[in-house]
Amino acid sequence: MIGPTTEPLFIGMEDASQDLDVELAGSKATQIARMSEMGLAVPPAFVMPTSLCAGVNGGVGEAQRAMRSGLQDGIARLEAATGRRFGDSRTPLFVSVRSGAARSMPGMLDTILNIGMNKESVQGAVRQTGNPRLAWDCYRRLVQGYAQVVGGVSRAEIEEALVAMLQSENAVSEDELDCEALERLTTQYIGIAARSLKRDLPQDPLDQLEAAARAVYASWEGARAREYRRINHLEDLLGTAVTVQAMVFGNSGSRSGAGVAFSRNPATGAKELYVDFLFNAQGEDVVSGRRAPGDRSLFRRWLPACAEELASAARRLEERFQDVQDIEFTVEDGRLWFLQTRAAKRAPRAGLRIAVDMVREGLITPLEALRRLEEVDLERAGQAALKGASAPLARATPASPGVASGRIALDSKSAQRMSTEGDAVILVRREPSTDDIAGFHAAEGILTMVGGRTAHAAVVARQLGKVCLVDCRSLAIDEGSRRVTLAEREFKEGDWLSIDGENGEIFPGRADVVIERPEAELAELERWREQATP
Repeated sequence: MIGPTTEPLFIGMEDASQDLDVELAGSKATQIARMSEMGLAVPPAFVMPTSLCAGVNGGVGEAQRAMRSGLQDGIARLEAATGRRFGDSRTPLFVSVRSGAARSMPGMLDTILNIGMNKESVQGAVRQTGNPRLAWDCYRRLVQGYAQVVGGVSRAEIEEALVAMLQSENAVSEDELDCEALERLTTQYIGIAARSLKRDLPQDPLDQLEAAARAVYASWEGARAREYRRINHLEDLLGTAVTVQAMVFGNSGSRSGAGVAFSRNPATGAKELYVDFLFNAQGEDVVSGRRAPGDRSLFRRWLPACAEELASAARRLEERFQDVQDIEFTVEDGRLWFLQTRAAKRAPRAGLRIAVDMVREGLITPLEALRRLEEVDLERAGQAALKGASAPLARATPASPGVASGRIALDSKSAQRMSTEGDAVILVRREPSTDDIAGFHAAEGILTMVGGRTAHAAVVARQLGKVCLVDCRSLAIDEGSRRVTLAEREFKEGDWLSIDGENGEIFPGRADVVIERPEAELAELERWREQATP
């Protein structure tokens, strides 16, 4: 048997589904619907419910048929809403396929973008936009995402083809590849996918969509998703929903891009808009941690109207939901689109400050603040400093506050082993990745070569109260020799390192951690407790 509701739920269209049940639609779709109701620009979407997750994953025929039928119905509604046709050669519709459980699980489940791209619709995208580079960049991204999520192709294999193409074109990154080079790279990716799948990449867009939806449902049972649910005591969740949304394209030129904004600083709790933005990019570029984005000042300088609209929307969303919001957005040719909002994961110190400030501002009651702080480790909420550290070797971008001193571990297994042996650990990686959730949990701090403050992995680090520094330009990692080089000084795995998430400094050796308790805020909590006691 499958759940009672198996039909798609609709967002941002005529006769859209009202009052979505978060347990069935997932938190992502529920919040998208609320943004749409508020009048924010949200691409139309539909949702296949969580009630299908177990059945689809278990191979139950009834669930699989309900999923395919629902996807067909949903696409027909999206076509009517957008005036475009799925996979068409002239006015093509493309969609994203995203996950969404009843509780937010940042980066733990799979996403595939640009579904509907094929040999015909890529030409349709060229006709429709007049931008062949955009069309081939999207096709490349679809094939890459499909190969990795559906076909199980290793990222290393994809990276090898990309590096070879960059070298042949004398380019530093894929941003510098022209449409002809992207077309050749896409053809290579198609060959890689076909070898892994043992069949050609589907050209029928509905076949692509069904395979993507199956993969997103299947990611619920993936290792990192299970570990996240274990750590956060979410084992009773029903499953993930699948949200299918019309694509908007942040990779369509210099007045386009993708970003993440927090309505308050999730590291310190300061009442300030906190933005990471990548020009000419899609959303996965920002949250994956593989690229270092620009900040609010850069966004405001180049797209001032969008920056003002974003700031206004962030204030409205915070007032609507009475909590700090984590907002994902895309700018397409100067137009701002909202893709997601959710209650922001925040560092313990930020959680304490935000709760106190919101009570003072009249947004929440003291009782609600106390309830929210039940899940916050107030022992980690103080201002931390390193004592006895030598001169700093290098700097990186702070992504989660605090300080930590520990032994260098170069992968999650090493971090877990060292932690069980009683040692504090600093997990050192090329980029912040949610695949390392177990290592994050074991470590006291994380240091990466690349990445941004709003990458999903950095968000998880803040939630766990772990210090995190990203985008350390002077860091190099040699996994073969199990050594790292930091500002030309070499360290082996197991050596001590200290990091400061307040100012981004990195120190050699071991240092003591000193914590200054936030006495004023803690005293306010105690007054609330006394007032709540009969």
